Amino acid sequence: MAKFMRHEVIGRILELGLTPIFYHGDLEVAKRIVQACADGGAKVIEFTNRGDFAYQVFSELNKWCNREFEDVILGVGSVIDPATAALYINCGANFIVGPIFNPEIAKLCNRRKVAYIPGCASPSEISAAEEMGCDIVKIFPGSRLKPDFIKALLGPCPWVKLMPTGGVDATRESIGAWIKAGAAAVGIGSRLIRKDLVKAGDFEAITKKVEECLWWVQEARGTPLFLGVEHVGIYSEEGLAAETAEWYAKIFGF
Repeated sequence: MAKFMRHEVIGRILELGLTPIFYHGDLEVAKRIVQACADGGAKVIEFTNRGDFAYQVFSELNKWCNREFEDVILGVGSVIDPATAALYINCGANFIVGPIFNPEIAKLCNRRKVAYIPGCASPSEISAAEEMGCDIVKIFPGSRLKPDFIKALLGPCPWVKLMPTGGVDATRESIGAWIKAGAAAVGIGSRLIRKDLVKAGDFEAITKKVEECLWWVQEARGTPLFLGVEHVGIYSEEGLAAETAEWYAKIFGF
């Protein structure tokens, strides 16, 4: 059973504007990736169904995630049929994402009160998905549709919530272009969770990149987290002043 209600998942995705996407068949490595994303501020993470027995890895990863975090939402991507969706929902998936729109998956997710984010590539597909209760629609592949697609669609349909994936770079320019065009959020996979960083065990670099991407989303929205800080006043418990100061220095780059 999902830990988070559908409205909580949708709200968090729209609030943060960034969903990291990854797959790894090693449970311990997958845990470190989730930890790195969470440390960077990404609280909604998509684990893709792209390996043999991926559901077994996800099941254990989700149990661990629920124990370790109060506010990290784990879901599953690359789901194209209702049987696979049901399998992952029974493993506790908080949301289901797919590269295509499948009405039967939508019915299943509605029945189980689980958020479904299908992949669509045309206005008609997006409209059909919304009619089946999809609050957010994945624009896929983003590499083919480009930000102008979203900008054009929002003219006649300003209510749609679109999340491009498969063409969003983990850069200020790319994220800014999509968000300024009207994307409600972006999903980034291997360009954020880079294989070379995972292989090298450099999870701190992943955390830093996640922090940057979240900042760029807010910047493009015109609501950066901080406009500038000249002085921070803190009142720490006795003996914790140095540790607290180091934390602020790390987070804000002082």
